[in-house]
Amino acid sequence: MLPGMNSGRFIFAQLPDLLSRYEFNKCVSRYDSNHRVRTFSCWDQFLVMLFAQLTYRESLRDIESCLRAFPKQLYHLGIRGVISRSTLADANEKRSWRIWADFALILIAHARRLYAGEPVAGRLKAAVYVFDTTTIDLCLTLFPWARFRRRKGAIKLHTLLDLRGSIPCFINVSEGSVHEVNVMDELLLEPGAYYIMDRGFVDFARLHRFALAQSFFVVRAKDNLDYRVIESRPVDRHRGLRADQTLKLRGPLSRKRYPSALRRVSFTDAVSGNHLVFPTNNFTLAALTITKLYKARWQVELFFKWIKQYLRIKVFFGNTPNAVKTQVWIAISAYVLVAIAKRELNLRPQMGEILQVLSLMLFEKTPVFQVFSDEARKIDAGENHKSLYLFDF
Repeated sequence: MLPGMNSGRFIFAQLPDLLSRYEFNKCVSRYDSNHRVRTFSCWDQFLVMLFAQLTYRESLRDIESCLRAFPKQLYHLGIRGVISRSTLADANEKRSWRIWADFALILIAHARRLYAGEPVAGRLKAAVYVFDTTTIDLCLTLFPWARFRRRKGAIKLHTLLDLRGSIPCFINVSEGSVHEVNVMDELLLEPGAYYIMDRGFVDFARLHRFALAQSFFVVRAKDNLDYRVIESRPVDRHRGLRADQTLKLRGPLSRKRYPSALRRVSFTDAVSGNHLVFPTNNFTLAALTITKLYKARWQVELFFKWIKQYLRIKVFFGNTPNAVKTQVWIAISAYVLVAIAKRELNLRPQMGEILQVLSLMLFEKTPVFQVFSDEARKIDAGENHKSLYLFDF
């Protein structure tokens, strides 16, 4: 839709224009979720939950109270159904979370195309992904299915992050007791791509699958790595490098699980003094580029902090697994929607700032691109020149 056509429309009504309603309806039809639905469609549910994410709502009652305060505006926001916390709770519990997962993956594919030209560490042309897990604590009494410890509940978000645009391209929501290394089996490996992981993912049988798929991995070694050196190459010690070696694993079980040669890059951080060792199956990149790739792993930590700070994935509106996964996937859709808006509307502020502004202006009748125009930012900067941002995202 052309920018001029948005005049007189609420900002919240403009955002869904960036989504494909056709693709959404395909996801709904796949699970027959609008069958015999008269008053609260899947699209209504999506918009209400999206509103909750963008405005930081804390509960079903909070959502209901806020939206019912604007009864005449709901139709113009695109919401046709009657807003009721019991209706929303039932929808979150009964309508399959796979609807929102499938639709989020469509949005992710669109966002990845928009950010395909973004630079990554080492200026590599190949795709670079970071795989990591974050834990969200839950009350075991309210979420008995999400057992983590004996007296503690939690869920885990296993995430594969595309460093071009920091777009999550794979997410698995599991109980807290599921170890992250097991989720590696669900990754669809891309030949020629690079996968960056922490030492919790050192499993040589699974890492060998990356080599067989012609993909590259860079992980941080555990302290008990047992190996013998086959070849050593000179390194520039002034840049923090300590070793660049070709090795073979020595342990009988490890050698059986990973029979091929490995490369070992050793590095000492000049600032912290930490000594880090990176096993990898790539023998062509410069040793310093290997260290830069692992340093880029910090982007996934920023992503986890961002979604926990700006989205509602720590307080849930329902207690069932389906309700929790529904909320998580719609939160991811909200994140990707902001990323799409930033690129398609050429918005200059950082993602966090965009979301903060949207949370206050969803009921304004201003084209989105004008809200974040240079003129509007100059006025705002004059009034809030001392404001600080937690993340430069």
